[in-house]
Amino acid sequence: MIKLKQLLAEKLLSGIAAINSESGLNASAIADMLEYPPDAAMGDLALPCFKLSKTLRRSPVQIAETLAASLESDCLKKAEALNGYLNMYISDKYYTDNVLCDVLNKGECYGAPEFGKGKTVVLDYSSPNVAKPFHIGHLGTTVIGHSLKKLHEFAGYKCVGINYLGDWGTQFGKLIVAYRKWGSRKDVEDGGVDKLVELYVKFHNEAENDKSLEDQARAEFTKLEQGDIENLELWRWFVDVSLAEYKQTYKLLDIEFDSYKGESFYTDKMPAQVELLREKGLLKIDDGASIVDLEEYNMPPCLILKRDGSTLYPTRDIAAAVYRKNEYKFDKAIYVTSAGQSLHFAQWFKVVQMMGYDWYDQLVHVPYGTVSINGAKLATRTGNVILLRDLFAQAIEKVSDIIEEKNPNLENKQQIAEDVGVGAIIFYYLSNNRIKDINFIMEDALSFDGNTGPYVQYTYARTCSILSKSTPAACEDKISTNEERTLLSVLSRFEEKVVEAINAYEPSIITRYILDVAVAFNQFYHNCQILGAEDEAVRSTRIRITKATQTVLGNAFELICLKKTEKI
Repeated sequence: MIKLKQLLAEKLLSGIAAINSESGLNASAIADMLEYPPDAAMGDLALPCFKLSKTLRRSPVQIAETLAASLESDCLKKAEALNGYLNMYISDKYYTDNVLCDVLNKGECYGAPEFGKGKTVVLDYSSPNVAKPFHIGHLGTTVIGHSLKKLHEFAGYKCVGINYLGDWGTQFGKLIVAYRKWGSRKDVEDGGVDKLVELYVKFHNEAENDKSLEDQARAEFTKLEQGDIENLELWRWFVDVSLAEYKQTYKLLDIEFDSYKGESFYTDKMPAQVELLREKGLLKIDDGASIVDLEEYNMPPCLILKRDGSTLYPTRDIAAAVYRKNEYKFDKAIYVTSAGQSLHFAQWFKVVQMMGYDWYDQLVHVPYGTVSINGAKLATRTGNVILLRDLFAQAIEKVSDIIEEKNPNLENKQQIAEDVGVGAIIFYYLSNNRIKDINFIMEDALSFDGNTGPYVQYTYARTCSILSKSTPAACEDKISTNEERTLLSVLSRFEEKVVEAINAYEPSIITRYILDVAVAFNQFYHNCQILGAEDEAVRSTRIRITKATQTVLGNAFELICLKKTEKI
């Protein structure tokens, strides 16, 4: 539909020039004004002429009527003026010769823009803290980040996925103390991350009564920073135990990363950036700490070094960004984290600019809202978390029960239950605008009614079932119903939605689009005979439309990490 909008915009521009030759408008501006009417009876595309009234010095009604009288295009059936709107009806021939054929000819490439070719994007996402559970609070950064990676790859970008592990900091001093006091190697080998979390929680409980534990933890972390062999071995082991756990969840989500370089990797790369800040005269001493003053930018100071000279998150992030720019030559670096870190990113992005790095404007923070469980905040220390592995297990079990009840002889039942169960969680999360806070209610997440992951996966399976029993005939396409036109209109919008999702860093645009396709297809399925159509040309066309729907759904599923289920 992008090409059609541009074509019609150029035609409309001629009509606008006839009204006022000095309007200053161009085809791109006109194309951006075109809308999809809420009701198909009002056309396939509409131009609200209210936006043109001031520029053209005519009433919206006059403008619409003038443009309707002058607009001619082979791709249009007709154009009508109605209450200040110019309503345009696309011809059946355009839908069959362009939209339908385009989808079927391009297949997996349909809907893919090409503006990313020759460019590199680095995406920093997921990034759990080592020795802590992979819980529902990590779901946002993980699935939003990976969806953005898929979207950018679809647009031709070379993408580098980085899992910036939280593998450094005073929490490891706490864990070392806790392990030596209350843990054992066998316990951790048997219990994995769960045991490490148990030790971490016990440390905080004990520290409430024994304040010396905090001092012991700081001392152990200092030894770790100074390269103490025993502490380094424990730390590496904690990292390995944690990664083994995380990779099980990533495998379930079909996610792979190009790099697992965590905070510890940048320890020896920070001094050079601190020195550059000093050389630029940007560092100031405030109560013993080294800061960059950001008052003129209406932000609090950015802390670079503590009073004892140790580094902080901004120091590591700046060093990491410089390393990634040198290593990957990125055109864009995307960071997917909670909205609570927005100030942090705004601060160090500004510091990077002040340091003279001309790529500062290639840094992008993509924030998302918080997750609570039935209204309660997540907290590792209190144990108030839902582990992702448990959440997925519940969803998979529920799907398995449904399959056993409705289709007990289905092949590959376990794999299908896994694909649909995990998909239900992903779809539930990505259905929300990313910046909104989510109160995660288990019953809603695992519901299989309404606008859910299982609903759209069932729709995809339905297209597969129809196609497995059919072969389109070699005859000219023939559209005969509004349901066919509506479905083809929705399919034609896929590339627009991809571009919109990339520009807004918003996967929910694709999720909502998938629902639009599913609704349009199911209306077509229920109201139109497909395999049973008597007219051979009609039957063949409907089979081809079904194939086009399968293609678009499949392409869109890929962009939000949803599995294509051929049978359910």
